[in-house]
Amino acid sequence: MSEAVRRRDATQATLDAWRGRKFKLGHADCVRLAADHLRRMGHKVRLPAKGKYATVRSALKELKARGYADLPAALDDMGLEQIAPAAARIGDIIAIPSEHAIGCLMVAVGNGRTLGWQEDHEGAEVFQPVEYVGAWRV
Repeated sequence: MSEAVRRRDATQATLDAWRGRKFKLGHADCVRLAADHLRRMGHKVRLPAKGKYATVRSALKELKARGYADLPAALDDMGLEQIAPAAARIGDIIAIPSEHAIGCLMVAVGNGRTLGWQEDHEGAEVFQPVEYVGAWRV
């Protein structure tokens, strides 16, 4: 199977599993979405147990307990290659600005679009970000 087909299939499976899921910190959030996708792409990801954090404050505490200031730092520590957001391919991870210190991760689904949550939407959806913090090749 070619790399492009593997990326497409893993990303489609992530999209099918997460699209429309309501946001719930510690159960259905950007960390769990990105981790699920990374696993589909063959990476090992360790997360706190579901429900271990339920507020931004407790999520940040869990992140800092693992030695990270924010989510981009955790991705860097995984050894994922940082890339320019414009270079993202289907299946890569994108970070966008967040009102919280933790950050916000999304999965690139192609044509500049990403899968994730925004404040104005109840469930995970496909969005066209206009601002980026970073991106990682998966």
